[in-house]
Amino acid sequence: MKVIRIFIVTILLTASQDAVSQLKMSSFDTLEDKMKAISKPILVFIHTDWCIYCKNMNSTTFKNPEIIQKLNADFYFVSFNAETQETINFLGHTFHFEPNGNRTGIHSLAKELATVDDKIAYPTITVLNKNYEITFQHQSFINAKDLKTILEKISHNDKKDHINMRATF
Repeated sequence: MKVIRIFIVTILLTASQDAVSQLKMSSFDTLEDKMKAISKPILVFIHTDWCIYCKNMNSTTFKNPEIIQKLNADFYFVSFNAETQETINFLGHTFHFEPNGNRTGIHSLAKELATVDDKIAYPTITVLNKNYEITFQHQSFINAKDLKTILEKISHNDKKDHINMRATF
C-alpha cells in the first residue's frame, strides 16, 4: 500500500512540474487581442520541419526551465513554421504560402520576419516590440544560456521604452 502511495505522489509531482514548465504558445490570430490587454515583446521562432538546428532548439533551448519561465512571464511566444500553407491574417494584412518550386516554398510572413541582409536562414529568432516593429533578429541556433542573456536584455530594454536592439548576437 505504501508503494502505491509513493507511486501516486510521484506521478502527481511529475504532472504538476510538467504543467508549470510548459511554454505558452501564441498564434498570430490571437496576438493583437493579447497585446491590447497586456503589451509584451513578441518572440517569433521561425523554423522548418527539415531543419536540424531548429529541431535541436525545440528539444533543448525551448525545453530549458529558465527559458520557459522567462518567455512565459515577459514575452508572447510564437512558433512559426516558415513552410506552412495556412493563410494568416495579421495586422490588417493577409499572408500566404508562396511556392517556389515543386513542393517547396516559403510563407510570405516568414519572409517578412526572417529576412536579414536579404537572406533567410533557419532557425531565426525575431522579436517585435509593442508597435510590432522588429527590434532583434538572430539567424542560427541559440543555446539556452545565450538566449537567456538576450531575453534579459530585451526585457530590461522593453521596460525602458523599447530601445532598438536590432542586431545579430
